[in-house]
Amino acid sequence: MLNAELRQIIFFDTADLKLSRSGVVVRARRTPKGGDTVVKLRPVQPAQLSKELRRSTSFSVEVDAMRGAVVCSGSLKGRTGNDEVKSVLQGKRSIRKLFSSEQRALYRKYAPKGLDLDSLRPFGPVNAVKLKWTPPSFTRALVAELWFYPDGSRLLELSTKCRPMKAFHVLAETRIFLKKRGLSLNGNQQTKTRKALEYFLHENRDNKK
Repeated sequence: MLNAELRQIIFFDTADLKLSRSGVVVRARRTPKGGDTVVKLRPVQPAQLSKELRRSTSFSVEVDAMRGAVVCSGSLKGRTGNDEVKSVLQGKRSIRKLFSSEQRALYRKYAPKGLDLDSLRPFGPVNAVKLKWTPPSFTRALVAELWFYPDGSRLLELSTKCRPMKAFHVLAETRIFLKKRGLSLNGNQQTKTRKALEYFLHENRDNKK
């Protein structure tokens, strides 16, 4: 745990989560290595995306495997500064300036019409720790990311990387590895993003009462 990387995650959406309900997630992070940003499409069919996007070195495809479901998402990443993210949270900087021109173009293509980046509001931050290691008797590196939500609840995500053609083989291999170590895969599961946005949605509603 002492080698884990600390992170702060901030999401941007409308008060009723209109953006995420349309399948678009906008996020910024502050880390010891500097800030970064993501415009994510979820769910997504990789084959239906443009060749230019799929060939971008800033674009990656992820597979979220949960009980009874496997969902693909595509993330276009960018770099920013920790101070820039902080300025946005303080209302001193516009949201759109955190994102690259490539990210803004992707956002305009998939976000609901008329919903520009600067009309969104920040949700967060959520604190998290990330640790990368290779467990004994496992052939590939795993990444553990533990999120601490403001209400005291936590969520742990385990992930690994592989080439697209090996995705489902690695998924099966990883599930077997976890089951052998007594980890149940049948509990209540959801993505980090969904849990965070639902928390802030309920908090927003409670504050209006």
